[in-house]
Amino acid sequence: MTRRKNPYPGVRKNIVKGRIYWKFEAGDFRCNIPGPYGGPEFLAAYEAALKGAKAPASTTEAGTVSWLIEQYLGSLKFLNLSPSRKRSIRGELDWLRGTAGKYHFARLEVRHIEAMMSKKAGPTASNTVKKNMAMLFNFAAKKLGYTGPNPARFAEKMKTNPDGYHTWTDAEVDLFLARHPAGSKARRVLLLALNTGMSRTDLCRAGWQHVSHKDGKARIGYKRAKTSVAADLPILPELAEELAELPKDRLLFITQDAKPIGYKPETLGNWFRDRCAEAKVPGSLHGLRKAGATRLANAQATNWEIASYLAHADTKQADVYTKKANRSKLADSGFAKLANVSKFSDMLDVKALNAE
Repeated sequence: MTRRKNPYPGVRKNIVKGRIYWKFEAGDFRCNIPGPYGGPEFLAAYEAALKGAKAPASTTEAGTVSWLIEQYLGSLKFLNLSPSRKRSIRGELDWLRGTAGKYHFARLEVRHIEAMMSKKAGPTASNTVKKNMAMLFNFAAKKLGYTGPNPARFAEKMKTNPDGYHTWTDAEVDLFLARHPAGSKARRVLLLALNTGMSRTDLCRAGWQHVSHKDGKARIGYKRAKTSVAADLPILPELAEELAELPKDRLLFITQDAKPIGYKPETLGNWFRDRCAEAKVPGSLHGLRKAGATRLANAQATNWEIASYLAHADTKQADVYTKKANRSKLADSGFAKLANVSKFSDMLDVKALNAE
């Protein structure tokens, strides 16, 4: 078994009376490295130690929200997240730090959590504040010996659209394709998202390196940045036609107009919304992912077939799509049985109306 390489050369673990300390040694220079392993305070001290200097003591007061966030960012729980999730949650926690970082988390009450939530625009963003604060309190209880209440659990959750992002209809897809002709980047992005189920992050990385051939048929395979779950999908003719126009040595299918570099996920999402506005459809990239899953469900694909398209490790989300499709089919079959009923009333008797 290959020993894992030390990501911080010169640092070694030092255990004193059951407590773990980190020490840096390089030549004649030695110093302690404070903070959780890999955390912001640790990294600052390590960078200073590499230059032969001791980092100034942290100015974060113990017990504050900022301090709690630092403990979390240096934990294995955070380090085990995918790179994309690390980026997103770090941004969310930076906002919390700027909003309530100076307050002692143990003194926060439900009303304080709700006041923080009210500073966000939109129910989804507000509920993210509640979710992240609840997560931090849970972390404090499990890892830091905190025994107080978790006020975020009892904060009022904002009502959101139960269906989430708008799911594209077939008519909306047709409108978009009519507005953006063959060979256009907008058309390529839509067909990639619809036929592969890729998220914005995965679309930004997709290229010919993800395409292979098996039994004479082209396939596209990738690993989701968010979950590391792999997908291996056939390339349907409508997508194959668009990709055929691209040079075979192109590393990215989607590049910016001004220069041949990739997009950031957020920038690609905003660019695509503008193309949707041009086609006069209320769409988004995530809505295309949902549309692809809905299309499979309506074609009676199994839960695992839908999960394979979504690159999910289980069928929990696929169940949502199959249940919706099944409800529609059951409603159709149920109402079809009404035709066998001879008479409800003059207004409901279809046979009688047809005979007139």
